Amino acid sequence: MGTIDKFFHAVEIEDIGTNPSTNTSFDTVLNARLSRRSVLRGALGSGGAAILSSIGLSACGGSDDPVVSVPAPVPAPPFALGFTAIAKGLADSVVVPAGYTASVIFGCGESMAANVPAYKNDGTDTNFDQRAGDCHDGIHYFGLNAAGARDANGSARGLLAMNHEYMTPVFLHANGQTPGARRVAAEVDKEVAVHGCAIVEVAKGATGFATVQASSFNRRLTAATPMELSGPVRGTGYVKTKYSPAGTATRGTQNNCGTGTTPWGTFLTAEENWAGYFGRAATDNSKRSAKEVTSFARYGIAQNTAGRYGWVTAGIEDIYVRWDNSVTGTSADGTDDYRNVSNTFGYVVEIDPYTPSAAAKKRTALGRTAHEACVFTAPKAGRPLAAYSGDDSRNEYIYKFVSTALWNDADANPAAGTALTIGDKYMDSGSLYVAKFNADGTGQWLLLNKSTIPASYAAYAFADDVDVLVNARLAADAVGATKMDRPEWGAVNAKNNEIYFTLTNNSTRTAATTDAANPRAYSDAQAATSESATRTNTGNVNGHIVRFREAGDDQAALTFQWDVYLFGAEAIGDAASINLSGLTAENDFSSPDGLWFSKATGAAWIQTDDGSFTDVTNCMLLAAIPGQVGDGAKIGIDYTVNGAAKRVETYRGALATPTTVKRFLVAPAQSEVTGITETPDGKTLFVNIQHPGEATPIASIGDPTKFGSHWPGGGNSRPRSATVVITKNDGGLIGS
Repeated sequence: MGTIDKFFHAVEIEDIGTNPSTNTSFDTVLNARLSRRSVLRGALGSGGAAILSSIGLSACGGSDDPVVSVPAPVPAPPFALGFTAIAKGLADSVVVPAGYTASVIFGCGESMAANVPAYKNDGTDTNFDQRAGDCHDGIHYFGLNAAGARDANGSARGLLAMNHEYMTPVFLHANGQTPGARRVAAEVDKEVAVHGCAIVEVAKGATGFATVQASSFNRRLTAATPMELSGPVRGTGYVKTKYSPAGTATRGTQNNCGTGTTPWGTFLTAEENWAGYFGRAATDNSKRSAKEVTSFARYGIAQNTAGRYGWVTAGIEDIYVRWDNSVTGTSADGTDDYRNVSNTFGYVVEIDPYTPSAAAKKRTALGRTAHEACVFTAPKAGRPLAAYSGDDSRNEYIYKFVSTALWNDADANPAAGTALTIGDKYMDSGSLYVAKFNADGTGQWLLLNKSTIPASYAAYAFADDVDVLVNARLAADAVGATKMDRPEWGAVNAKNNEIYFTLTNNSTRTAATTDAANPRAYSDAQAATSESATRTNTGNVNGHIVRFREAGDDQAALTFQWDVYLFGAEAIGDAASINLSGLTAENDFSSPDGLWFSKATGAAWIQTDDGSFTDVTNCMLLAAIPGQVGDGAKIGIDYTVNGAAKRVETYRGALATPTTVKRFLVAPAQSEVTGITETPDGKTLFVNIQHPGEATPIASIGDPTKFGSHWPGGGNSRPRSATVVITKNDGGLIGS
């Protein structure tokens, strides 16, 4: 191997863009600047707030032309947001509205088997393949009846399926990662095990929900768990390795972020920043074809690195060598090394939560990207299914997969143990598309296969349709998709089947590269925090949420209409160029990430992953009443680029009001609000809190007073990611 990267040890880096294409973009830097606060503001609470503390758990200018082709009004949701919005805050606690109670149900390291001891949380714990992993992220509740059988309406007993995205090694090990050129094998084994997914049973008792430690449903899937490759890429030369010479299997899933569910009741976990885990030798490019070098560059797998955590340096055993993406063998097809191993990652993975013995399947027909969630629109008998996914890096794309098979309503309730066979039917054959957003508020789905690649595209010569799937990013470049501001979670509004995507932020967006779907670029001065020094953030600093409606409400349609549902901003932001949605102190937010719709109430829930507003508030969860595409106005934003005027017109959804968008939760210090799900009756909400105290340097591990957080244990305890369960004190619907 070449020289080793500095091992990651604290803060999750921003998803780095590797898109060199010129799709819908130009060059030049914006001169606009937002002048803002010089003093930190925002109370820790208000008369309407309750606190889940770190010590105890308790409740306490432009035109206004209408968007084209507005459909008939959609009936309003049958409820209002009945809680009092909470204030922004910097407390090391979970803050929820008055009238609600929140408690921790499933923290990092919690035992998931009868013979695993209680978690000491001092860095010495092991057995993480039978404990809750780290950095809880996307989550979904799967109901059970009293007898333990699948029941979509079961609200007193169920399974929580969740992702464990990555780790906070400063707290995972007794003294952080051991320094040195080579990693300690025992530490690497623990780190591999805390990644992946967990399925854990929860049951409601007299005092609320609790996990069932010895449930037969409980299981962990880690970065070492055997998994099947399924779909068009399976068995091809792109994925043959020493572990699976036939190219039918791989080991593990990592950096899983957003989630989804299928119409037949399985769990979908998305592999996001998987590429950084692999090492490559300093001279590996010399052993590669020009196409392979182009592919590695497009996915950000550099040579002369040991990978994000240096796992490949831990030993000569196969469990460590498998992280070496270099050509080390002599075979022509890669069956004697792991030169092709990264091609077995970057997929949507399907898991049957009800069948612990069933191997997870990586659905390769949905393409290889940095997937951030995967969501289906409502199935229609006799029509194809459609699944949507964002590629979470700067200037990447939004994708749609349309199944070849037509939906049969009988498949909604598969017999026990057969759900993944239903998945084979709908997810292994179909068409992959990428989105192009037009300036007039319409959009197109561009088909990705070898026949649609323009003959003029010279960056990469696709061999076949499988090559297109393995290198979906390059294919999307070739057909001219629209570069977006970090597409993260997707969600479907069941009230009208419209699709939403969060665009978290984009520090590389400039005035010159703004377009209708990504219309903002500005500067924002941020005061010093425990995570960063005083700085000026630039680009699309606060992010936005785009939504679209398929033509004719047909999931197989090739065109759609779009607008921007909400623009993230501070309330003090300029109304003509930044705070375009009219946010106020009750609902201003930055960097939307997680996104989910309640089936019980129809509310939209928005979670943030922010580094630009954190001098005023920790990350948060907001509840919103969604409208529909076209319920707002056409607006314009004016820029000056190289001395010339530039006007960007876009389509803004209805303005937010203090009754339609409200802040529901503020998270502990240095944490992110990630997954969210509910029981089918809408009376219990599960929310994941990720990496509290993540900015704590390894040098401070011996002094708990310097930890960035002590949540949820309080005192001098090490912080840890955890799932919080929230209920309304009167037993009503959450948010009502």
